[in-house]
Amino acid sequence: MRTESYRQHGHTIHEHRLEVPLDHRRPGAPTIGIFAREVVREGGEDLPRAVFLQGGPGYPAPRFGRFDSGWIARLLKDYRVVLLDQRGTGQSTRLDAQSLAELPSDRERADRLKLFRQDQIVFDAEALRRELCGDAKWTTVGQSFGGFITTAYLSLAPEGVEASLITGGLPGLVHVDEIYALTYERTAARNRAYFHRHPGDERTVREVAAHLADTEELLPTGERLSPARLRMIGMMLGGQGRTDQLHYLLEGPWVSVRGQRRLSSQFLQAVAAAVEVSPVYALLQEGIYACAAPALAGGATNWSADRLAEQIPGFAKDADPLDASEPYYLTGEHFMRRVYDEDPGLAPLAGAADLLASDTDWAPVYAPEVLARNTVPVAAAVYYDDMFVPRELSLDTAELMGARPYITNAFQHDGSAYSGGRVLSHLLDLIHD
Repeated sequence: MRTESYRQHGHTIHEHRLEVPLDHRRPGAPTIGIFAREVVREGGEDLPRAVFLQGGPGYPAPRFGRFDSGWIARLLKDYRVVLLDQRGTGQSTRLDAQSLAELPSDRERADRLKLFRQDQIVFDAEALRRELCGDAKWTTVGQSFGGFITTAYLSLAPEGVEASLITGGLPGLVHVDEIYALTYERTAARNRAYFHRHPGDERTVREVAAHLADTEELLPTGERLSPARLRMIGMMLGGQGRTDQLHYLLEGPWVSVRGQRRLSSQFLQAVAAAVEVSPVYALLQEGIYACAAPALAGGATNWSADRLAEQIPGFAKDADPLDASEPYYLTGEHFMRRVYDEDPGLAPLAGAADLLASDTDWAPVYAPEVLARNTVPVAAAVYYDDMFVPRELSLDTAELMGARPYITNAFQHDGSAYSGGRVLSHLLDLIHD
């Protein structure tokens, strides 16, 4: 392992780089690089370590300018904090459309992607822990998908974990269809609450969607904006502060061009920013649920979100937005197959995405029989109205593994980032109680 150190705003920063196998289950596999940034407060050199596991999949650990506020400040009181770039993100052998394009076939691209799920990230973390801590354990702190990784950690390598804190990330150990049926239900509820607060925005969404069905409007990246892409701005409904930003996005979309109503360039730029996703997120959003536990082996995701959209009122992909007799909802963490035909950044990956949706030979990432015997202290924030991680399934998993839940409707999915450290403090109190 190579480490470089420097000072930043009164803290010591250690940047660690480690080579690990691309496939930890295959001896002699080629290697990839893993990067982690460790933050140590003044006088904290002898503190134990906590590793932060970011939400996603497909997004790196946060890059902080300062460390004196929020959850990072709270965590630094008790720990040296290791911010791990999960494989494929940040400086950990980034996986993106360009690097995937170097592989010669869709099959090879799909097989490579299957090595970037929870289980392999756990094995990376364990390799890093052994380098940093030797035989000592560390605490895991997982937000959203980071909680999924934590659950896999407690399934596959609990011997490395002292305690676990999870925020909005206790996964359901069920088929993806059951998970998405509940997330559609929560997303519909968030739409209704939002449109009740901003009825003018519902009219705007319907009018803009109808306009896009028969008028070509181009995003800054050059492709036509479709009603399906527009509806992806509903992701903003699941965040603590982003619903306000959604209202600002929708407050004035129109301009007049030669007497015709068109969408403004500012609106199109804002939509493009809101719907842009990491290719790894797009490709593995359903893959993280595929055959996730042994009882689910042999089943395909089969474009779950796309299929279920046609079964749940308000989400049909080709619904008439001007039909006031039916709801017309923005979507959430639901990725439609047609986006691969509409987004030029994802179009080259469509074949790999289809293979991932049909594959049935994924390795399990959770071991319920191990979780049932769990002795690692776990505290988990479960957000009552979470749009992305259904509370019912989270509580089932908490009961299985003996986690202490903190159930609250005071925050949305990203509550830990918006609570000023209060969510994390409450979980630490539960761990130490």
